[in-house]
Amino acid sequence: MKLPSEIEEYRDAQWQRESTACVDTAVQAERFIERVGFAACLTDARRPGPSLYIAVCGRRDVILPRNVQKDAETSHTWRLKDELLRRGRVYYGKLPRGKAMFLAPNMIPYFNALWGVRKREEKKRLSSSALAVLRVLRKEWEMGTADLRAESGVRDRKAFMQALDALQAAMIVVPDDVIYEPKFTYLWGLAEERFPEQLSGKVDRRIALRQIARSFLAAAGMTVPGELARVTGLSRPDAGLGNRALAAEGYAVMMAPGTYRLAALDILAADCGR
Repeated sequence: MKLPSEIEEYRDAQWQRESTACVDTAVQAERFIERVGFAACLTDARRPGPSLYIAVCGRRDVILPRNVQKDAETSHTWRLKDELLRRGRVYYGKLPRGKAMFLAPNMIPYFNALWGVRKREEKKRLSSSALAVLRVLRKEWEMGTADLRAESGVRDRKAFMQALDALQAAMIVVPDDVIYEPKFTYLWGLAEERFPEQLSGKVDRRIALRQIARSFLAAAGMTVPGELARVTGLSRPDAGLGNRALAAEGYAVMMAPGTYRLAALDILAADCGR
């Protein structure tokens, strides 16, 4: 769906798709993530939503090259991701549907309300492999991939990686660091150790949906059918609940079924026209 030119220009500014506002440092990357609320790491113009890679490139129409290993912008984005892991000021992990995303600290409680698995639910909702990995991390706190696999006793590589993905999707385990020498490995740790305050509270599901929708609309200016669901991993009915809640409070204007516009944009346009 083609968006109005003013919405594309609004997104250029908010998502830093401009050459004058490229993200270059880890501090700039953190500020970008905190402003947009949540962002993908290495998605390009073919996927909706804010992306660290696009912000590094500073272009609206950027496409990932086939040979990413030799591409300077892709490599720089990857290095920034590594540095953000080490700094630990924004959340990073594979969320539902395998989406590798950054979350601003203020958005963690809302994502956790929707996808987080509490301790009393772990045995019911996690596989035996995931529970084995989790037992090791709760004892050791941080461990590299190979050592974690060995200690957990999950010998099948596919089952082990699925366990890690499930623990990330449940917002229990996160990558804390990445090491390249003597061999490449992630260091894994518990999300609650990094973000104890954000993961300790309980948030009503309806509030979480509304706040996630608010964060996206504030930076996007407009959302079209299916867009919020694709960006966040929400189901389309849940995305609709969030958007309709914004319309009910006057934060958004429903232009058509599934299409919502930030109400403040209309107010600004009216003021400029006076």
